[in-house]
Amino acid sequence: MTQRRRTIALLMDYVRGEYQSALRIGVERAAEAHDVDLVIAVGETLAGHGPSESATNRIYRLVGADLVDGVVVASGTLGNHVGVEGMRSFCRNYAPLPVCSIGLALEGVPSVVVDNGLGIEMAAGHLIDDHARRRVAYLGGPTHNGEASVRAAAYRRALLARAIPYDERLVAIGEFTIDTGRTAMAEILGRGVAFDAVVAANDNMALGAIEQLKASGRDVPKDVLVCGFDDVGVARYTKPSLTTVRQPIKRLGALALETVLRLLDGEAVPERNLQQIELTRRESCGCAFQAASEAPAGSPRAGALALGGRRDDLERALELAVGIPSASLGAWPAALLAALEEELAGGEGRFLRALERLLDAAAREGVFLDLFQGVITLLRARLRRPPEDPAAAATNEALEQLWHACRVVIGSASVRAEGHQRLEVEVASIDLSWSGRWFSTCLSLPLLKRMLASEMPRLHFTRVAISLYEDAQRTALRPLYVMEDGREVEAPSESFPVQQLAPPGILRSDERRRTMVVMPITLGNTEHFGVMALDSGVNEMVYDALRLQLGSAVKTVALHREVVRQVELRERLEQERGRQESVVAARIQTTLVPERPEQQAIEALEVCAAMKPAAEVGGDYYDVIATPGGGWLGIGDVAGHGLAAGLVMLMIQSMVAALTSKDPGAGPRELVVALNRAVYKNVRGRLKRDEHATLLLLRYERSGRVTFAGAHEDIVVCRARTGRCECIPSTGVWIGALPDVDAMTRDAELVLEDGDVLVLYSDGVTEARSAHHEQFGLERLCATIEAVQASPVEVIRDRILSEVEGWSPSPDDDITIVVARYSAPP
Repeated sequence: MTQRRRTIALLMDYVRGEYQSALRIGVERAAEAHDVDLVIAVGETLAGHGPSESATNRIYRLVGADLVDGVVVASGTLGNHVGVEGMRSFCRNYAPLPVCSIGLALEGVPSVVVDNGLGIEMAAGHLIDDHARRRVAYLGGPTHNGEASVRAAAYRRALLARAIPYDERLVAIGEFTIDTGRTAMAEILGRGVAFDAVVAANDNMALGAIEQLKASGRDVPKDVLVCGFDDVGVARYTKPSLTTVRQPIKRLGALALETVLRLLDGEAVPERNLQQIELTRRESCGCAFQAASEAPAGSPRAGALALGGRRDDLERALELAVGIPSASLGAWPAALLAALEEELAGGEGRFLRALERLLDAAAREGVFLDLFQGVITLLRARLRRPPEDPAAAATNEALEQLWHACRVVIGSASVRAEGHQRLEVEVASIDLSWSGRWFSTCLSLPLLKRMLASEMPRLHFTRVAISLYEDAQRTALRPLYVMEDGREVEAPSESFPVQQLAPPGILRSDERRRTMVVMPITLGNTEHFGVMALDSGVNEMVYDALRLQLGSAVKTVALHREVVRQVELRERLEQERGRQESVVAARIQTTLVPERPEQQAIEALEVCAAMKPAAEVGGDYYDVIATPGGGWLGIGDVAGHGLAAGLVMLMIQSMVAALTSKDPGAGPRELVVALNRAVYKNVRGRLKRDEHATLLLLRYERSGRVTFAGAHEDIVVCRARTGRCECIPSTGVWIGALPDVDAMTRDAELVLEDGDVLVLYSDGVTEARSAHHEQFGLERLCATIEAVQASPVEVIRDRILSEVEGWSPSPDDDITIVVARYSAPP
């Protein structure tokens, strides 16, 4: 009986990313070499008290012995916020499965790591010892990240070993991203402290630092030297190219998988497998490699062109010229020099053919091919015969022709490779654009299934399983769409346990080895819809984008189903009394209100809100939606009362939720224009009604900038520095009144300062009438806010409600209030 093929899981936080991509490729290639199935489970970085806090990270808890035989954990990226102990506890959850950690040494868990401390010491030492720099700034990684902590401690040791005092003003913390590297560098620049070099805890932050230094008018490396850590692909061809500490990322991935297989075979493995690192000098520290015009001392310059004893020296020089480990391309310097010797011995064409093979292999590895021009420059300088040699002229002329041909080959290969890569990205972007459009129009699961059948082949997938949760407890999944060998097949009618992640036969098979990427279908961090399993090999950008698109599509289906349910409910209740209709409308309106808007955790913004329906319910709407680096606020009011107004409000709420989820960084004007077209078509064309609504959408950024568009009541901002309110008008037009509001809708901006209070409200506040028919008015609203503007936002909200209710004990319109206070980030 044939033994079942083993299956190994790789747990990682992101498909796309320089580090993650290289790591994944290393694990994938090792899985292929050892003939094991690979399941790549993609969630996100662990945070708080573990993966249970996030819908996306639930995928990690579903991986177990029912599915796989062993687990590889990308601890270096998953553990950014939970630290060594958090990752240690995370890995122990997979017992008794064999587990291997990558990038973070965990006690009791076999770990494949590099000497992070030595790397930073090498980087700082190079800047201090070789370039005589004494004011070296440091950009560290996340505080709770184990690798970041080791690297930060090594920076201090490097200074101490050279009797350089530690200056905390030269240190700032980032999150291993380009944006946070830029921010950390800006923080140090803002302190006004002198420095002449920068060491960053990873390449992304180093690249961000270079951008910020350039923006501040400082030249790299003329004014400031910069060094990173990792040697990701982009480090080689940025301008300037980045000096960095190279760690063998792909090899780490391969060794981790091999470690798990050895554990399965009962072999003993070291608890810590330490891999070598190397300082790679490039332009950002002033050490850009140039071909030596002089041969090393003792090397022959005359006589036969056989390389002889110069082979070892030339191999090392070639590897340094390109800055790529020879092992990653199969000891390419030795192979290239062997072909050159054959060429010099009369084997015409041998060198060019070897060079073409090398370029093909390098292109598959994602290497920037123009780097090999440095190889030709170096060989030309080292092998050129001196003029006093009688045969020099003829030999040099022959070599010059060879070098010229090589440069043409490299140039052509580089253009082809870059063009192919650019074409792949462009095609993937176009395909994703079309799939996003189609998925956003799906209003039912059968339609979504038809769209999947259309779009999955277009996105170049050949094996796919999209499954949705069958029960509220999320213990079982039911297949919605299944593709095998590039063609849709009938999805099994039976549900299956959620721990299997995909229908039987999708993730593992005795017939053919497979590598599958498994991702949760979610919306935000709280809404779980199902699991998608996709074959590996598609352009990296597709996976994460598709996850967002499917999450938004399933949410749209659910919302539309709710709309249909409410419409059907309206038809059943048409004969009942108006009071009952109002009760139903109130339920629709209040159900969609965020239960606790303050729990949305919008960065630097404290938010609370309240909605009180009137006796004859209208269609008030508000929403608070958190996004990375900011969030969305929305408020509106549907003209009219009763169920129809509630349904229009429901449409607006569902569309705003879907549009902001699909593109959190979109301009409010874009969303208002798109939403107006849909509401007009649905209300006028399908419902045959003439309801319209005020709507104001505000996109908030943690910097305090607020971009808004639409038509509603004035925005009130109570300034902390003056204690007085500003009333900012909205200048758009009603939603649903016209088929197209493009020409009449514009984005406008306001800027919140530290302590400012922003208040949004419906006309039920300002138009509330007293017993003498006097309106509450905007002036009274502003006076109320100013009287308590220093109080917590809940107190401000409750004071407004109290004043309005005291003014009008029986309001005849809904009352909606949203209060937010901005606290500028440090």
